[in-house]
Amino acid sequence: MLSRVAEAIYWMCRNVERAENIARFIEVAHDFALDMPGEEHGQWAPLIAVTGDAPVFQERHGLATEESVVNFLVLSEDYPNSIARLITVARENARSVRETIASEMWEQLNELYQWFRRETRGGQPWHAPSDFYRAIMRESALFGGITDATMTRDQGWHFANLGRQIERADQISRLLDVKYFTLLPNPGDVNTPVDDLQWSALLRSVSGLEMYRKLHHEVTVTEVVEFLVLNRRFPRAISHCLAEANRSLHAITGCPVGEFSNAAEQTLGRLCADLAFTDAKTIIGLGLHEYVDDLQRKLNAVGDGIFEAFFALRPISPSSQTQSQTLASGLTQSQSQTYA
Repeated sequence: MLSRVAEAIYWMCRNVERAENIARFIEVAHDFALDMPGEEHGQWAPLIAVTGDAPVFQERHGLATEESVVNFLVLSEDYPNSIARLITVARENARSVRETIASEMWEQLNELYQWFRRETRGGQPWHAPSDFYRAIMRESALFGGITDATMTRDQGWHFANLGRQIERADQISRLLDVKYFTLLPNPGDVNTPVDDLQWSALLRSVSGLEMYRKLHHEVTVTEVVEFLVLNRRFPRAISHCLAEANRSLHAITGCPVGEFSNAAEQTLGRLCADLAFTDAKTIIGLGLHEYVDDLQRKLNAVGDGIFEAFFALRPISPSSQTQSQTLASGLTQSQSQTYA
């Protein structure tokens, strides 16, 4: 598989997943803004903080209100992580590899793009914000289902799955950060009915409340963290996502699971092992925000490793010119190393 094709598929699925999760973030904040009037700034500012682009937002908009945050995270055409740009770039990724993906995948992304443009032509979707964000979630989920139902389980699908799972794990960790910053503005709300309602809303935002209820009778911080971070069966739990990403990464390289042939496999393998040998009480004891922040740094390192292993351009030596059409170092590593 050509490196450019693999990169397009990887980012196509990663961008769709990111757009879906930003819609989830904003819907949670919107619901809480309705439930907690008078705290508008406190509800919306953390959404900007967890993007890591607060200085850019401050320069453009200043105060974080629903209108300014939606303009920035949903409608902005020149902010690379807005839903508008993510859907556009994902569509262009799909267009560039139409011969590699199923026609239904292209049609679904194109329909999502056209629908989004129609809905936002007049600016912000104030008439029914929750319906708007839920529609983005449904259309994104439909794209994921079509991808899984139509792609052969070859390298192309594994790059798609790798991008989707890495992005999902990263975004779930950011959603927990939103909880840390936003949903408990008053420490006195901890372990109160207000706290329970807030965690329940968080579980609903990841479509996990019913699955959580099957395991636990009450909503507690410890059990929610265990469910969203460490559960290996819930498809949006961080541990499950990274285990799936690890399997796809090893399927791409052909390196046995438990060994590594590049920095991405090494970092991701260690992260999966760390998650397998920790528990929710340890995470809370370390501090949820601090743990999530460290997790995001490690996920960034995995993303950097994937880029270096498969997508980075390198000078071609004369002896390797005939192989210039293959994926850059990573698909054919000849020697593996075992974890120390």
